[in-house]
Amino acid sequence: MARVDANDLQAFLAVARERSFTRAAAKLGVSPSALSHTIRRLETGLGIRLLARSTRSVAPTDAGQRLLEAVGPRFEEIDAELDALAALRDKPAGTLRITAGEHAVRTVLWPRLDPFLTENPDIKVEIYIENALTDIVAGRYDAGVRLGEQVAKDMIAVRIGADWRMAIVATPAYFARRPPPQTPHDLIGHDCINLRLISYGGFYAWEFERDGQKLNVRVDGQLAFNSSTPILDAVLGGHGLACVPEDMAQPHIAAGRLQRVLEEWCPLFVGYHLYYPGRRQASPAFSLLVEALRYRGKPH
Repeated sequence: MARVDANDLQAFLAVARERSFTRAAAKLGVSPSALSHTIRRLETGLGIRLLARSTRSVAPTDAGQRLLEAVGPRFEEIDAELDALAALRDKPAGTLRITAGEHAVRTVLWPRLDPFLTENPDIKVEIYIENALTDIVAGRYDAGVRLGEQVAKDMIAVRIGADWRMAIVATPAYFARRPPPQTPHDLIGHDCINLRLISYGGFYAWEFERDGQKLNVRVDGQLAFNSSTPILDAVLGGHGLACVPEDMAQPHIAAGRLQRVLEEWCPLFVGYHLYYPGRRQASPAFSLLVEALRYRGKPH
């Protein structure tokens, strides 16, 4: 059997993990056609098909899955050792890849990364904004950021933000046409702007709690987005009620552009946590980042 080029193996791992030639090519910095040629060369050299392709998807064959599980961890070990060499430098260096939701990036990550990057010019940070619950091991991320209750138990979790809550809001003009809801059940008769959750394939059920009673309400309306920013724009445009992070709504509430309802029903969520697997040796650059992001205030 012909010797296999390590770069070809890395190309295969990227496609197998991303399940897409387009996304894998973007990560590798090559064209999809060049990547497809590389995979065909690898399959020809091995004499076996590694990927099953259709017009809509790409998935490993049984042989491809076996190769992914056998070779993938070896490359991760090599990457970890190369990162560890940064400890021999005078200054920590390397590239850190983090997956986080849009709200977490805006409110927690960027305010602390801004000075961190200035103080550590040899450290590079790539942030992937994803509202889905991402498998950071499969995605080869160094860490992820999610709410505390969403972090898997087998991960190391470091609190990086205070507890916060959502706000139910609409414009005064909307409430001039429709009476404000007095209880979560009243939302059923309102035009509500939905948030699509990619991980679950459905809409976010608005969460409420009062006097120990928890209630999830599935709302309906003309509009749905997979991000809070356009939802805020839509509610400001008078298209209905929205459930958005309190910090996003507060300036508009204070200015009279939005009116808040059901405030006493909106529970606190456990703040954002940085999470990462404990089995890998943390590089000096990553350790510095964890300390820079660590939350040192009161939870709420």
